[in-house]
Amino acid sequence: MARVVAAAVYTKGKKVTDISLDEGSSWAAKAGHFVWIGLHDPGSEELLSLQKQFNLHALAIEDALLQHTRPKLETFGDALFMVLYSPIVEDDKLVFIETQLFAGKGYVISARYGESPSYAQVRQRSEAQPQLLQHGEDFVLYALLSFVIENYRPLLDRFNAELEDIEQHVLNNPLSQADVEQIQSMRRDLLRLRRYLAPLGEICEDLQHLDFPFINKHMRPYFRDVAIHVQRLLEDLTALREMADHAIEVGLLLESSRQSIVQRKFAAWAAILAFPTAVAGIYGMNFQNMPELTWHYGYFGVLGIIAVGCTGLHFNFKRMGWL
Repeated sequence: MARVVAAAVYTKGKKVTDISLDEGSSWAAKAGHFVWIGLHDPGSEELLSLQKQFNLHALAIEDALLQHTRPKLETFGDALFMVLYSPIVEDDKLVFIETQLFAGKGYVISARYGESPSYAQVRQRSEAQPQLLQHGEDFVLYALLSFVIENYRPLLDRFNAELEDIEQHVLNNPLSQADVEQIQSMRRDLLRLRRYLAPLGEICEDLQHLDFPFINKHMRPYFRDVAIHVQRLLEDLTALREMADHAIEVGLLLESSRQSIVQRKFAAWAAILAFPTAVAGIYGMNFQNMPELTWHYGYFGVLGIIAVGCTGLHFNFKRMGWL
């Protein structure tokens, strides 16, 4: 259900007052003021109302109504439209929650769809830093963008811990189908994370070079800082994908090693059993001129040879580590 999470007007880094959705444009037109509106699951009625008030571009509204586009930054005259995604885990499944940002001279509008972490804490942190909030719309954009990117770090830490557990499990246990399915599922989630995270770096790069009335050149280092965080997250994602690949490789190598050990044991026992079989086969050919057949102790002698031969083979295979 659509609702206005917060709507307020600010000047010189301080909150002036809370406002209704219909009052936004009048306050935004005042010199030195800007409005910050936060919406949750807005519908067409709210978006069209804001379009009329702030003269939002029709293509931006069209994208906002369609939803589920890729992360992007688009400019329309002296205004911009951004689409960002925050990752959350819902019922053990990775889900991406869409956030749309409209920004221009005198206003910043955020529209959040779904149950991602609330931006109320972003507003609280910003209001607690009036020396930065006095920069205006560009600082609010930085704060929102930084908050979205912060949501990726706990998820990457969770994947890292899970992969370490999987690696330890694979080292101590044979690689099962369930293990392979779990690792493959994580590799797929990591790929999805990269698909939604990588464009954020490009967005930050673009914000550093945009020449907009409401983006001060002194705020560009802040966007560069966010871009650096995105790059580090992407590097961590690459490392996690390599960990997932290595877990499968290590599992396969260990499984091959275990199979090799079993095969060596089978080969060793086959060789031991082959010796008495060969001796018995020789004395089972029923030739007449076999002196041992008529020897009184021939049977016990052959058994002794078999025992000595098998014992010697067993000792040698044991020494070689085959048994």
